[in-house]
Amino acid sequence: MYIVKVKGIAKIPDYVQLRDDKFTLLAYFRVDRPDKSLEKLGLGDKQEYIMEMVKDLPFGQIAKLEI
Repeated sequence: MYIVKVKGIAKIPDYVQLRDDKFTLLAYFRVDRPDKSLEKLGLGDKQEYIMEMVKDLPFGQIAKLEI
């Protein structure tokens, strides 16, 4: 799974994308509201780990997420 942090502009907030190994979009959620999307994807128990990685990830960079 891959993670990408997307920088928002003006009134559009920052977003996070979670993508599978074929780079298909699995989840797209606001940085400040990950709860529902991660629960729906079955990753609610990994939320703290994912958000810690998001915090350290530069905008626009793709990182491999080991879950």
